[in-house]
Amino acid sequence: MSLAANVLVGLVAALHVYILVLEMLLWERAPGRRLSGFDAELARTTAPLAANQGLYNGFLAAGLVWGLVAADPTGHRVQVFFLACVVIAGLYGGATANRRIYVAQALPGALALAAVLVAG
Repeated sequence: MSLAANVLVGLVAALHVYILVLEMLLWERAPGRRLSGFDAELARTTAPLAANQGLYNGFLAAGLVWGLVAADPTGHRVQVFFLACVVIAGLYGGATANRRIYVAQALPGALALAAVLVAG
């Protein structure tokens, strides 16, 4: 696997850890409220939903790290699977929740997926 592909996969994994922290730990605080645009009451009400989303982002990050540390061909296959999940989640989130998700999640996932496939 190429160094560039591994770096991109690592960055996407780090992004999803950051999203996990925002959604699970900081949702009701300033960083989470800036992300969501919610007032304090709506942030409090939606915190359990955000925490659930954060957990799923953590699973994506864990899968990408697994793909980085596993020997090939398993590592490559795991990376392709979890990056495809990231792209699909980003496309769905961009279509249904906020168009910024296209750029923040789907685009980095797609770039990393392309790099992994080219490095093959």
